[in-house]
Amino acid sequence: MAASKIPVYFMPGMAANPSIFDHISLPETIFETHLLEWFVPRKGISIEDYALEMCSHVHHKNPVLIGVSFGGILVQEMSKHIRARKIIIVSSVKSHKELPKRMLFAKYTKVHKLLPTGLVNNVELLAKYAFGETVTKRLALYEQYLSLRDKYYIDWSIDQIINWKPTEVVENLVHIHGAKDAVFPLHNIQDCISVKNGTHTMIIHRARWFNEHLPTIILE
Repeated sequence: MAASKIPVYFMPGMAANPSIFDHISLPETIFETHLLEWFVPRKGISIEDYALEMCSHVHHKNPVLIGVSFGGILVQEMSKHIRARKIIIVSSVKSHKELPKRMLFAKYTKVHKLLPTGLVNNVELLAKYAFGETVTKRLALYEQYLSLRDKYYIDWSIDQIINWKPTEVVENLVHIHGAKDAVFPLHNIQDCISVKNGTHTMIIHRARWFNEHLPTIILE
């Protein structure tokens, strides 16, 4: 009898849709891939309760959860509710201690609440928040990737990132981080697999690296 395939669930970053994984390809003989999507949170919901609701979209036991950026924070919270074979975070953080100083400053001054998030239909501005990049040359591309442009969701996401303070260490966690990540600089990150020249959007622009290395990372 053939062994069952390993279920792998992908969670995109803030405001992004699953098309950021379009060029990620795992061997179909070993892995079964599934894509998760953000939904607009209920008013006042915590990241913990949001993660619990997202778990209802995971239909396999002992899956691999892969999360990018804010999605990496979310899959860590999801792992508190479901047993996972492995948690892989990309361009993300494992602790509030890995946040850059500007985000820690925002936490205590509340300056992030003054950001013009009402301009969420300005894709260039949204990409600056979500990807840490100026995208004038690739605006059409980012319009495809950044589809959740709800002001409450953006405000909620920024607030959850800045105020996230995990209470426990996640087991079986692998952290993959770009050496040139402008959102979460590498010098703040501990215990990770560093990708040379990788930026915050390397899941899109360095898909070949992930296709070469993810199978081994999942199985080892």
